Amino acid sequence: MNINGEKINIDDLISQKYMHKEIKKGIFLSDYQIEVLNQYGIDINKISSISDLIYQIDDILEDESDAYDLENVSKEISEFNYYANTNK
Repeated sequence: MNINGEKINIDDLISQKYMHKEIKKGIFLSDYQIEVLNQYGIDINKISSISDLIYQIDDILEDESDAYDLENVSKEISEFNYYANTNK
């Protein structure tokens, strides 16, 4: 199976990297994504929307050129939350 162009084992879908839960109404994150966000000082409890979260991530990415894990998480968050919120 491919997710974001990355081939993964179906067993990996139950790992913390891919299991998403609703953090707030309409905001879905995995434990892995929360962990990465915390590493960069983003408190998900203070996030009001996905747009707000993406703006905060973008601000960090402008200052840190080697934040590849955060950049990947940003793409995952955008894609997953777009589909989660449009397919209800």
